Amino acid sequence: MSLTRKFLSAFGIEEDKVDEIIKAHTETVDALKEQRDAYKADAEKLPAVQKELDDLKAAAEKGDKDPYKVKYEALKEDFDKFKSDQKEKETHAKKESAYKALLEEAGISEKRIASVLKVSDVDAIEFAEDGKVKDADTLKASIKKEWEDFIVTKDTQGAPTATPPAGSGKTYKSKDEIMAIKDVKERQDAIAENHELFGF
Repeated sequence: MSLTRKFLSAFGIEEDKVDEIIKAHTETVDALKEQRDAYKADAEKLPAVQKELDDLKAAAEKGDKDPYKVKYEALKEDFDKFKSDQKEKETHAKKESAYKALLEEAGISEKRIASVLKVSDVDAIEFAEDGKVKDADTLKASIKKEWEDFIVTKDTQGAPTATPPAGSGKTYKSKDEIMAIKDVKERQDAIAENHELFGF
């Protein structure tokens, strides 16, 4: 049954009220028609959406990779590499610090530690479960043997100021001549007395 003026007038509703009722009714019907049309449009899109989903599923089953997945995997690979590089740098720094401590314990001159670190394979150091350097004593002995010329000897008792210790009195012409000295103490004394030959 339609809501018409004639129908409303039959109930004795005044003319101006009839106009308001008809207007309100028309607005409600129009709004419902708009909703209906929107639902219809969405329903018409469903087959296209379903086809897109089917295509994506088929591509996934074939092993095809969509651009977003490829981009994600590339970014993830870059990020994983960044994390790995950072971990390597941290590990290297830790090993370098540990090796430096061994050099200091071995008595290597502070002025020579940086030079020794540059030519040493610090990455070969291994740590035990307690975080300490594995075979530290063996490494220290190796350092002392390999870099004995850079070991600083510390005298616990100084010579009286009135009679300072005299040098060997021997003059050396080259660094090689000094390095050829067999006696460790004599060689160290010669290095100290002729330090200009070594550039320090």
